[in-house]
Amino acid sequence: MKRTDDPPVLEPGWRGTVRAIFILVTLTIVTLILLPFQAAFLRWWPEGARTLPHYYHRFLARLLGMRVIVQGAPVADGPSLIVANHVSWLDIVALSAVAPLSFVAKSEVNGWPIFGTLARLQRTVFVVRERRSKAGQSRDEIAARLSAHDRLVLFPEGTSTDGLRVRNFKSALLGAAEIEIEGRVVTVQPLTIAYTGFRGLPMPRWLRPAFAWYGDMDLAPHLWFALQLGKFEVTIELHEPLTVTSSGSRKALAAEAERRVRAGLVSILNGVPARRQPASGLDVAPRESDMVRVDTSGLHTEAPLEE
Repeated sequence: MKRTDDPPVLEPGWRGTVRAIFILVTLTIVTLILLPFQAAFLRWWPEGARTLPHYYHRFLARLLGMRVIVQGAPVADGPSLIVANHVSWLDIVALSAVAPLSFVAKSEVNGWPIFGTLARLQRTVFVVRERRSKAGQSRDEIAARLSAHDRLVLFPEGTSTDGLRVRNFKSALLGAAEIEIEGRVVTVQPLTIAYTGFRGLPMPRWLRPAFAWYGDMDLAPHLWFALQLGKFEVTIELHEPLTVTSSGSRKALAAEAERRVRAGLVSILNGVPARRQPASGLDVAPRESDMVRVDTSGLHTEAPLEE
């Protein structure tokens, strides 16, 4: 007998199947058209190679029905490394749709069919997480990319989660933040990402595994199911940046970034408005001019609100 407190079962039906097929066919055509352009940009036009994936993912976000809301402001200038919690393969789409970015990923991703190719074309830095002897080499590669004014995203948990918690941040690859670049210290900006809405309503807990990809989930079935579901909402919160100097050490920096990302996730999932987290550790309410809203459903970015 079915228990009354069992979570409901979501059945996308034939409309979901048609939707998923349309997305896959459209995405395949667009990707095949853009692949040679991105390959050429990588060789001859670095700026184009940075920006084309951004517009590609904005298109993909619209195709998926993904609406992205961004709270907070990015680091204005200087070498900056973003550290974020990791929930799903959808994180790549959401973050790339907001700004031109590259990612730091485990070396296994390089060998994945299709996804490995796309990752290389987005200039992903591949690292061997299991070998400490490679940490220095990876750190230097990250530092070189930051020196070239690239903005990189690192997932220091080392794996994805169910979107309801944040794992401990590993500090090894944050060694790049200890290096001065062009006489300037590298800033590390913590970022929280959460899947918060589905079809215009708050996302229920039982539905989160449809968007969070973690544990021993197979990628292909998860991707196919997610494509069938329809419009959903992602919230991204950018926290105040940190430095090794202000934190005292690389490990202390990782711990503080983890704290801010975890606090941001708790606030977002509980519907608490975003709060600034200055280096002093005191939380104060943000100004409206600090809030940016990105609505990829219409490929429109609203300007900051007037003071």
